[in-house]
Amino acid sequence: MLKAELRKKYMQKRKALSIDEAFLLSGKIFKNFIEYFKPFQSQKIHIFIPIEKFKEINTQIFIDYFLSQKIRVFIPKIIETKLISVEIFSDTEYELNSWGISEPVSNEDSGVPDFDFVITPLLYCDSKGNRVGYGKGFYDGFFETLSEKTKKIGVNYFNPEENIDDVWKNDIPLDYLVTPDDVLSFSRASE
Repeated sequence: MLKAELRKKYMQKRKALSIDEAFLLSGKIFKNFIEYFKPFQSQKIHIFIPIEKFKEINTQIFIDYFLSQKIRVFIPKIIETKLISVEIFSDTEYELNSWGISEPVSNEDSGVPDFDFVITPLLYCDSKGNRVGYGKGFYDGFFETLSEKTKKIGVNYFNPEENIDDVWKNDIPLDYLVTPDDVLSFSRASE
């Protein structure tokens, strides 16, 4: 299927989830992530703040856990057309951007290229690690700045069912996908 078709299909599937279902599935995704990757103190994890109106995975449970375990947490902020990575703490102040997404007030880019994990939002991921996002290209540009050792991890309510037929040469695939049922590792990922 084409990205545009998959984007529409999986937005609809996500919208069909009740708030309780989304919360329960987010908890299962969190549990699978923790059990598989076993993050520990001082690691650096980049993670997104969910867009509630799009029923994105509840990453606040990840963020709270990471901060409680003294894991360094970074979140994206869009400055003009570029995604920067801002380190956050328990007392970080936030504001809503023009898309209604909560972002840190700070515009200070951490400049960190060597995250241990980048937990990535998406609408769909196929069995090869190709992702369909919202079509803005922010994460592909961000991925280009990262160390090869950084594990790019998608989180999704749904397992791969069909291939993405219009993958572009600049699309950077994920290394892993975490769903409520499984953690999928794509062949190029190194443990």
